[in-house]
Amino acid sequence: MVSFLKEAEELFEEYKDYIPTHREICEILDKEFLTKEDLAKLLNVSSKEDIMLMAKKAQKLTRENFGRVILLYAPLYIANYCQNSCVYCGFSCRKKYKREKLSFEEIENELRKMKEEGIDSVIILTGEDRINSSVEYIEKACRIATDFMSEVSIEVYPLYEEEYKRLSSIGVVGITMYQETYQREDYDKLHPFGPKKDFEFRLNAPERALKAGFHEVCVGPLLGLSHPKKDVLCAILHAEYLLDKFPKAEISISFPRFRSAGTDFIPSYTVSDKEFIKFLIIARLYLPRVGIVVSTRERPSLRDALIDVCITKMSAGSKTTVGGYAEEKDEDAEAQFEVEDRRSVSEVVDVIIKKGLRPEFTNWVKGVKSI
Repeated sequence: MVSFLKEAEELFEEYKDYIPTHREICEILDKEFLTKEDLAKLLNVSSKEDIMLMAKKAQKLTRENFGRVILLYAPLYIANYCQNSCVYCGFSCRKKYKREKLSFEEIENELRKMKEEGIDSVIILTGEDRINSSVEYIEKACRIATDFMSEVSIEVYPLYEEEYKRLSSIGVVGITMYQETYQREDYDKLHPFGPKKDFEFRLNAPERALKAGFHEVCVGPLLGLSHPKKDVLCAILHAEYLLDKFPKAEISISFPRFRSAGTDFIPSYTVSDKEFIKFLIIARLYLPRVGIVVSTRERPSLRDALIDVCITKMSAGSKTTVGGYAEEKDEDAEAQFEVEDRRSVSEVVDVIIKKGLRPEFTNWVKGVKSI
């Protein structure tokens, strides 16, 4: 599994100072399939004109492989108890504030409210705490969610294969697992203590889920925690590894940028809009069949522009507090991270339709087949 990390490291070192010419970029874009060397070269493109050229090819590939469907989803935070000491996270156990855990009745109320707002695809989230957010608790929450939503996924702590099988058996189809950073040394510093300190157990979680019967996986880093180009390269090769090993699965990739989370953490790197857009475009060029996700961490105008080019899935009407749908909460004080796009589901849907695209809340394959 970790062989792709070694390969990414070698590629990065070989091409980190390589600047491709405009002619070389055009030659790369003329190819049907890019090589790993092409991928490493494109990460160093800086010309706006060349990035626009790359965007045009990315848009073509997106339409060929995904049609005009944009899959929408929303997160549901059911608990924020956490045993991890992540220095950058709003749920970190080092941060002192009121911890919450929804009752099953409250979870039903949240799901009912989400459904009223038009949401039909949900990701269930918790912090990493096997006592306060046990697998049994998560399983019951997911079972309730399947009664309300057409698609239920999870973004919880890494589980064992048998635990993923339990969730798969009740209808959970997908897992999102951000590695945060693929650079081990930085990962170790960012996670001083707690179960999350186990780098490889987290890294291998998507594979365990797919072996257990899950159909969808989303992976990626949190940009800003370590060297962005290295993390993007690793994430793309991670997605490729999963796609090659599980060809029938739907693999997605996401590059969320660090946002303030009520801590004093200052990221080592900042990722400009230009770099962020380039990373997403390159992911599409190298992996034409992989889904690309953008969250409400990004501002509305940028999200709206990206769905024209390479995005296939986006969150809408998101609340990042526990119990944030049925009850008004202080998003700035209690959220896991800062939300930039606070538009309602209907507002996001309107934008998608006006662009001539089709908003969909169920699996994108169903949407494409019905066009």
